[in-house]
Amino acid sequence: MTTAPGHLAVIDMQRVFAEPDSPWATPRFAEAATGVRRLLPAFGERVTFTRFVAPEKPTGAWRAYYDQWPFALQPADAPLWELTDEFAARARHLVDAPTFGKWTPELAERVGPTGRLVLAGVSTDCCVLSTALAAADAGVEVLVVSDACAGVDDESHAKALHVMDLYRPLIRVVTVAEAVGETS
Repeated sequence: MTTAPGHLAVIDMQRVFAEPDSPWATPRFAEAATGVRRLLPAFGERVTFTRFVAPEKPTGAWRAYYDQWPFALQPADAPLWELTDEFAARARHLVDAPTFGKWTPELAERVGPTGRLVLAGVSTDCCVLSTALAAADAGVEVLVVSDACAGVDDESHAKALHVMDLYRPLIRVVTVAEAVGETS
């Protein structure tokens, strides 16, 4: 198999977004997971998984956010923050962040200053979007894999993809086939 260029960041494929009874359930999580599974072999060791985790003590506007979502104020080792079983077993590199955006110094170091960041995961309209914009602002080429992402609903997913595609050439929306088949 040809190795895909860039570094794959798999955003927040966690129980809190996967489990149907979760307040944060992402309806098409399973479809995004299928796309992620298709991407993983092409990136080998160049994969970072991320997790959204609650801060120990919310500050600023995050206080109002957690007032709205008090169930989420749990420590980083709580079951809701775990990656789903299939991805936990594959997560050799893991970045935790108490923010929507996962463009952290750790992820930036793994991608490199002139690298390409390939994004998949959930949710398209929140953490994927926030990560894509921050990485693009840092000068990194970003590919968002549409069929390996899922939003809070289909309309929000489509709108987020549309907005990110407006950032061309900094951010490009592609399919799994395009992401693994590109040679440049």
